[in-house]
Amino acid sequence: MSSLVQSVDWLAIAPPTVAAVVGLVVLVADLFLTEARKPLLGWIAVGGLAAAALMLLPLLDADRSTFCLVGDTEVCSYTADRFTLVIQLLVLGGALLCALLSVTALKDSGKRLPEGEYWFLFLSSAAGAALLPASRDLATLVVALEVASLPAFALVGLRHGDRRSSEAALKFFLSSVTATAVSLLGISFVYAATGTLHLTRVAERIQDVDGQLATLAQTGVVLTLVGFAFKTAAVPFHFWVPDTYAGAPLPIAAYLSVIGKAVGFSGLILVTVVALPSYADAWAPALAVLAALTMTVGNVGALRQQSTRAYSAVRLLAWSSVGQAGYLLVPIAAAGYADDPEKSVGSTLAYALMYGAVNLGAFAVAALVGRAHRLNRVADYRGLYAASPLTALLMGFFLLCLAGLPPGVIGLFAKVTVFAAAVDAGLGWLAVVMAVNVVIALVYYLRWTALLFRAPEGEAAAQRLPAPLTAALALTGVLGVALSGAPQLVLRFTETGLF
Repeated sequence: MSSLVQSVDWLAIAPPTVAAVVGLVVLVADLFLTEARKPLLGWIAVGGLAAAALMLLPLLDADRSTFCLVGDTEVCSYTADRFTLVIQLLVLGGALLCALLSVTALKDSGKRLPEGEYWFLFLSSAAGAALLPASRDLATLVVALEVASLPAFALVGLRHGDRRSSEAALKFFLSSVTATAVSLLGISFVYAATGTLHLTRVAERIQDVDGQLATLAQTGVVLTLVGFAFKTAAVPFHFWVPDTYAGAPLPIAAYLSVIGKAVGFSGLILVTVVALPSYADAWAPALAVLAALTMTVGNVGALRQQSTRAYSAVRLLAWSSVGQAGYLLVPIAAAGYADDPEKSVGSTLAYALMYGAVNLGAFAVAALVGRAHRLNRVADYRGLYAASPLTALLMGFFLLCLAGLPPGVIGLFAKVTVFAAAVDAGLGWLAVVMAVNVVIALVYYLRWTALLFRAPEGEAAAQRLPAPLTAALALTGVLGVALSGAPQLVLRFTETGLF
């Protein structure tokens, strides 16, 4: 009789486990530290995330799986392959940069943000986000999704006595709960039709579903995809993004813009490309249309809103992130048409890594400007070069990367990669829509960039850069410049090995 006791590959599960354990350490330490020593919690969290990211290094050599079925070691619930490592690097690296922004934000906020609760929720969400790309069954996928999402609701509304923060949390909560409910209903239909939750077995069995269950399976596929479309902030499920980003503490807005997207898109890739390749004729056209709508609505929204002087920089970055989500959807849609879906998935991962680095850099500059200008309007960036030349140059570089213009070569390279994925898959019309949207986005990115170098309206006051903010700006700046010098390294690193 075979044993039902499973051995656990602790090295494979180390990255999310380290983040979760450090979260518990912070929660317990919070009980014993005096108010004056509470800032130590932030540095424990930063160190924990750095340690979790370093645990990715031993996993580079070979794929590792654990929590496998007894008698079939090929069917597992957790797999650390190249796809998993790329997303975990984005999640843990992005969370580390957001933690550096948070150290300064918590110090500036006084008692409006409770430090112990903040860091526990932050690390819990990061652990769930790191678990999700390794999930290879639908149950683990949903659990990881909720572990990543539930603490994020609280983080958005954690600012005491702030109505905007509470409203942002409520909108985020309601939209995300709706998405989860729809996804769970869809997953239950898929399970009823196939009798399994493991992604590879779903892919095998859903092709041969009995006639009576075919409609149930098709409905389950549609509902599951709709649920993940909410998570990726794809149009028309994007309505919560601008208000949530504007109302949340700025480091949490940065976290949602990168790590939140990584969670949604990695889940969408696993469900479509791994579990439901036989339904590509249904989900590929749907995702192509969603990509076109999302990039267009995001970029036009950003362009329209910039016409007022009082327009928030964070809100502009929120609309920009909706547009960027459209670009990220393009290669996933192309994977349904392409002969080599792995290459298309690699294009999405390459774009996500580029976007994560430069978008977090832009949020780091926004955090600096927000210390002097509470409203953090786009107009507040006028004359930044006179006050802080290096910061203004970095912000200009980040915006040009997001626009896809030199010297932001990594942004240009990422957009060309996505274009190529669309053209190779025969989606010429989508490549044209993307080209039009890139031109639209140029307008508001270049306007903002030009504002940095105009003469200031008053006397430019230089700001002292706090050490955590300096570290975040330096890391994102060095990463962006280095990748612009060798963009091909990103594409090589993101060859997924999913198939």
